[in-house]
Amino acid sequence: MGSDEVYPPVGAGCFKFPEELVQYITYDIRDQCPVDDVLVQRLMLKGCEPLPRWRCRPKSPANYETPPDSSIIWDPYTSKSCFNLKGKETSQWLFDNEGLDYGIDHVLNTKPHGTICIGLDIGGGTATFATKIRERNVIIITGTLNLDGPFNSFIASRGLIPIHVSVSQRLPFFDNTLDIVHSMHILSNWISETMLEFTLYDIYRVLRPGGLFWLDHFFCMGSQLNATYIPVRKLDRGIHKNEWYISALLEKPMK
Repeated sequence: MGSDEVYPPVGAGCFKFPEELVQYITYDIRDQCPVDDVLVQRLMLKGCEPLPRWRCRPKSPANYETPPDSSIIWDPYTSKSCFNLKGKETSQWLFDNEGLDYGIDHVLNTKPHGTICIGLDIGGGTATFATKIRERNVIIITGTLNLDGPFNSFIASRGLIPIHVSVSQRLPFFDNTLDIVHSMHILSNWISETMLEFTLYDIYRVLRPGGLFWLDHFFCMGSQLNATYIPVRKLDRGIHKNEWYISALLEKPMK
């Protein structure tokens, strides 16, 4: 089986960005690792997965406790606005408005009780989705990057499981194992068609037969619409952008 040798999965994309990569790997061996999350996310979005650093020690938060702020390193970030748990956190995904918004209970009730147990939220931010669905005895792993905030550390401080991956990477799950995959905003028109196709095939791969793919607030351009879609206008970047939202709940065929 070739189990006597293991090769690190460093992406070929790293060769395209030698200056950034040199900056990333320049540090004092056996000392504290640089706190450079912005550079890390930039490399990951370019298809370069150089993580982890092998020969330095990641910085630990001072006065660590769980939760909240003291368990997280805020050094590279200036805003905490994304981490306000008293806003949409209190009501998001609780109600089905027969439009773009599905309620968690409505989604779970589309399958026999107890058959949706484990899943993945792609681009789950602060893990609000995972928090809400955990109350229904469903375990969700949240995939996220630290884009403008320490999301992975914040998710862990909530007693949930983060994975630090980009949509350009193969999902770290075996075939036919997840009951549900959810994604809000991340899988959208900003991703190239080739990468989006790759990601959708990988979601299909990891879902078990009969598993659910909850595509939440996918956005596209008005010129890409046809009679298949029932969209809602996306206005947050201006009406002139002609962007539209689509939500869908899809089931993997049993055969």
